[in-house]
Amino acid sequence: MKLTKNEQEMLWGDTGPYSEVKIVVNTRILDDEVSRVMIEVEGNINPTTFKVVKKNKSKFIDDPVITELLSTARYEGKSYGYHISAGAEEYDDEISLRNAKIKQVYMEKAVIKMHQFVIEQLREEEK
Repeated sequence: MKLTKNEQEMLWGDTGPYSEVKIVVNTRILDDEVSRVMIEVEGNINPTTFKVVKKNKSKFIDDPVITELLSTARYEGKSYGYHISAGAEEYDDEISLRNAKIKQVYMEKAVIKMHQFVIEQLREEEK
């Protein structure tokens, strides 16, 4: 696979694909007090990786996490790429945090698998 200059830039990394996965804690304030605290697992996939994987989605048909990410991600521009989310839940105890960390690991593994696919495609072009 040969990338255009723009596609190369949209990998975000200097030497390869770069994306993010994170746990976000949101404090919701209603009137003059905290109404609740939410915990969410989300991320941003670089535009080139997302487009290459989406174009080859048949190769990921047996991966439910990647399939879900491809169908629910929303594009937020060049700087933020494709926003992905594993959902939010109320953060009221340590079980909530543990659940978020489990979701984070699943999402990280899916994004790494997507990056590996792109890297393999780029190496094939070099041969």
